[in-house]
Amino acid sequence: MNLRFTKAEGLSNDFVMLDCATVRQSDEIQSRAARLCDRRRGIGADGVICVLPASKAGAAFRMRIFNADGSEAEMCGNGVRCFGEYLRSTSRAPVKFGIETLAGLIEVEFVVADERGGLYRVNMGPPKFSPADIPAIPVDINDTDFLMKEISALYKTFRVTAVSMGNPHAVVYTDEITDELVLTYGPAIQKCSHFPKGVNVEFAKVLSSNEIRMRVYERGCGETHACGTGACAAVVAGIAADKLENDVTVHLTGGDLKISWDGYWANPVYMTGPARIVFSGEI
Repeated sequence: MNLRFTKAEGLSNDFVMLDCATVRQSDEIQSRAARLCDRRRGIGADGVICVLPASKAGAAFRMRIFNADGSEAEMCGNGVRCFGEYLRSTSRAPVKFGIETLAGLIEVEFVVADERGGLYRVNMGPPKFSPADIPAIPVDINDTDFLMKEISALYKTFRVTAVSMGNPHAVVYTDEITDELVLTYGPAIQKCSHFPKGVNVEFAKVLSSNEIRMRVYERGCGETHACGTGACAAVVAGIAADKLENDVTVHLTGGDLKISWDGYWANPVYMTGPARIVFSGEI
């Protein structure tokens, strides 16, 4: 089977974009996702995104995203921006539109074009702190949230805030972000018993009340250069812990994202960042 594809990236978080006419076709793509994402024998990417017709009111399109190991993710912040840029490159995207995802309806707004691609502002929806929504098993049976809770991984204790941005995140604030933290303790926290469906793990360092640095170890991918939902989760966790103000620049390995949240749990988080088309081809 030959597939026409487009490669897109948001802050070096890269995706294979595919048009799919039906859900069944996207199921077939899922079975090939790991091969497509192989960086030596495939196209190479952190994930595969299928563009589908919308099935719910308020959405212009539907997005399915598969991680590099073939597992399906609920949502992806960088992927949503790449989805918008892909639609813009094929002259199908209005300035503002809704995307149907497993995490619900996501609103994407095209802000401006530059010499490399487009800048997008995304309404990521409100964060969720209930352990049932993450999902997470509370440290204490009486806990109604997972804010700054102590957990152990590989005999080391971490103070973790768990939050859902449509997908699960565990955020650790630290004085320094090291390879050992990300590559050794990241997968250990990801697989610990508190997170029965796994979790994306963010390590963040406060640079100022409006600026953090972050690295992420993602479910189904390992360390990636950027994670949009992870940046949102890290900022939400920082604001909830009175470490940050409401508008924050997140410095990731692949570049910067602007995250805004007013601190009210029922209100949405906004993410602003770039996306661009890298190349198109057939495989």
